[in-house]
Amino acid sequence: MSPRTESRLPDAVRIREVGPRDGFQNEPEVIETGDKIRLIDLLSSTGLNRIEVASFVRPDVIPQLADGEQVLRGIRRREGVRFSVLIPNRRGLERGLELRERFDEASFFLSASETHNRKNVNRSVEQSLNDLELSIPVARQAGLGCTSVIATSFGCPYEGRVDPERVLSIAERLVAAGSDEIGFGDTTGMANPVQVGAFFRGARDRLAGVELTAHFHDTRGQGLANVLAALQQGVDSFESSFGELGGCPVPPGATGNVATEDVVSMISEMGIETGVELPLLIEASAAAQEVLGRRLGSHVLKAGPIDWR
Repeated sequence: MSPRTESRLPDAVRIREVGPRDGFQNEPEVIETGDKIRLIDLLSSTGLNRIEVASFVRPDVIPQLADGEQVLRGIRRREGVRFSVLIPNRRGLERGLELRERFDEASFFLSASETHNRKNVNRSVEQSLNDLELSIPVARQAGLGCTSVIATSFGCPYEGRVDPERVLSIAERLVAAGSDEIGFGDTTGMANPVQVGAFFRGARDRLAGVELTAHFHDTRGQGLANVLAALQQGVDSFESSFGELGGCPVPPGATGNVATEDVVSMISEMGIETGVELPLLIEASAAAQEVLGRRLGSHVLKAGPIDWR
């Protein structure tokens, strides 16, 4: 039996680039709207076919994302590239629907742990679920794809271990409400590969027919190892952030998402199709580095792609 058959590796993966939202929101200095638009346009030219470009959170909560409407109006629409926006609640959805023609997917979110959810959105998990169960059908009626991301799926910095049964029960309610994709977030980099493998084995059985997306952070250096563990369970959908931008804004020390170019480099070297042109992606991360005026954490940005000559 070949290693590919034993591991059940997919032949191709889909990557949602979340840097323009999840990545930018953690930057202390406000990024100019024109720079955001330029960077998103660079990303959409790389072959990435899903990009999270904005959020409709209250401007006073995350000032960095207050220009979401201007960004949506300014970015270039490319054939085959689907844009998504983060929707925090019904009011955010109403704002988003005013620009419905500028994006394709709505991403909803909540945390699996009570403490993180309250610190993040000042609600209980049940309150968040009740709101999403009302909002998701509205988004579907508007013709939007609906993704629901469950933060702290693999561990909470305040509560410790999170019961997978709790996470999957939340996921089932979100699917029943109309989500066609469920993302599981390792929000502060607490997951390990054995845990990830066991989790997605159970998730695949419980959520048959639902697109399962993995979202890992490299806070403790295990991001790519966790990507591999998810791949070995047949997961073929991932979220990542160019340049390793981002991290959870709630607890201190929760550093960036696993870098998109590191994920693309590893997966491509394993013979799995990504559809992404790595040199163009590296150029986009280098441009972000210039805009931010600091070195970014991506390994491939520093070392460059592998040259087999």
